Amino acid sequence: MKMTRKNTFLSFLLILCIGFYANAQKINTSVDSLKVKIGAQINLTLKTKIDTLSHLVFPELLNLGALEVIENRKTDTVIEGKYYILTKKYGLTQFDTGRFVVPPVKILLNNKPIFSDSLEVRFSPVVVDTLKQNLYDIKDIEATPTDWDFWKKLLFILIGLLILGLIIYFVWKYLKKKKENKVTEIVYKTPLEKATAHLQNLEKRALIERGEIKEYYSELADIARTYIEEAIKIPAMECTTKELIEALKKESRSLKLKLNQESIKNLENVLKQADLVKFAKSKPLDFEIAADKERIANSITKIHQAIPVEVVEDVEDPLIKEKQLLAQKRKKKITYGIIASVLLILCTFSYFVITKGYEYTKDKIIGHPTQKLLEGEWVTSDYGNPAIHLETPKVLERLDFKKEIPKELLTILKEFNVFGYGSIFDDYHIYVSTMKPKQETEADIEKSITGSLNGMMQKGASNILEKREDFTAEGGITGRRTYGTMNIINPITRKSKKAYYELIIFKQEGGLQSILIIQNEEDKYANEITARIIKSIALGQPM
Repeated sequence: MKMTRKNTFLSFLLILCIGFYANAQKINTSVDSLKVKIGAQINLTLKTKIDTLSHLVFPELLNLGALEVIENRKTDTVIEGKYYILTKKYGLTQFDTGRFVVPPVKILLNNKPIFSDSLEVRFSPVVVDTLKQNLYDIKDIEATPTDWDFWKKLLFILIGLLILGLIIYFVWKYLKKKKENKVTEIVYKTPLEKATAHLQNLEKRALIERGEIKEYYSELADIARTYIEEAIKIPAMECTTKELIEALKKESRSLKLKLNQESIKNLENVLKQADLVKFAKSKPLDFEIAADKERIANSITKIHQAIPVEVVEDVEDPLIKEKQLLAQKRKKKITYGIIASVLLILCTFSYFVITKGYEYTKDKIIGHPTQKLLEGEWVTSDYGNPAIHLETPKVLERLDFKKEIPKELLTILKEFNVFGYGSIFDDYHIYVSTMKPKQETEADIEKSITGSLNGMMQKGASNILEKREDFTAEGGITGRRTYGTMNIINPITRKSKKAYYELIIFKQEGGLQSILIIQNEEDKYANEITARIIKSIALGQPM
């Protein structure tokens, strides 16, 4: 934002100098009316006289300050001896009411800029004829929003969030319970329970009745193999029938499995039968199928009974149990502490909102940029020559614009000092400048004020409302004070804000001393800062 602030200062100071800086070439500036209805067209006429060897170019404009250019007429040329009389007209309008400044127009004469004068026009509202317009009842009085209204809205929002949270919680609990029930249905306590349930489900599917013998024996063998794999930890699903039977016999010989040879033989016969059905397309009789199913069930039961039962003693360490209980208590304390802290914060916030108001509470808890300026350590200092004595919340920074100012302007200035804090787009900004011409020139404060307002419009200000009055600084020196409101559009964010400004200009020995303050309109802290700064203004004598 440094360049933005620098350009803002430059525009302000260049136009401020209009009061005592005039171009050699005179541009006669006029409008056909200084007061028109809103939306009506006014014609701005620029007229000048140049010699036939000079070249002058009027610009084609889309906007002129806050005014919209709706017509760019062709330049009218009249020859008068060795001179040309050039006339250019622009059609202007505005769709808002109030006083508006027609800013100077930049014209190129032999590739050097010259400027027309600035004018002030007024757009007034259209008066409605009540004799031809229907009359309606006055609308009911609407209550002005208060801090309590905001608190009620906040309370409703909190209640809504609480209800939403409860709904989300119960939905989550329901889905969790449903998931747990689903998991319970498919998870079995033991491999035997699982195998028994699968055998029962196999019979319910009635595969034999539908003639699906191959699928029946395939699932019957898989049930047995899955049980063996889960109960004895033998990779039964990957083994052939021969490999599986050998593994069972090995487990039986090592006394890890108390299984007799008859049970192993019955299991082997069923598995071989299943292999014949799957790979040799064998078709057992119905009584053989029933016998095989019975053999599988008995084999699974026998294997279950043959597995040694390991007795696991409960040797839970009392210290570990105590630590777990302490951890649970600590977790509960932390949870209750968080809940208590949140409730305390909400209660405290609610108390201050109800007793002090929302704005006060927000400023105290969140903070406010201009409040920090107001309550900080103020600085008293002199700026420029003739010196401007000010008390400000921050030291104003000296700004160097010599490289940015046209040479024509520098040639007439003896003293030129600029100081500032912030920019036109910040929450608070102050511009202070002092300038003295080399030769005694009678500065026109009114033109300087108009030029300054136009400079602010060129930097994004619009709808400037103004009031002018005399101002007497400490020591009796009288100047001119201009104050009012305006809209400022940030060129980066394109957001508009309502601002209040104070412009105070003094004239001493042909020189100008100016103080410009711009702040947010409804900022009570900024209002106190501005009042304190203005009260501290005092002027020194030229050196």
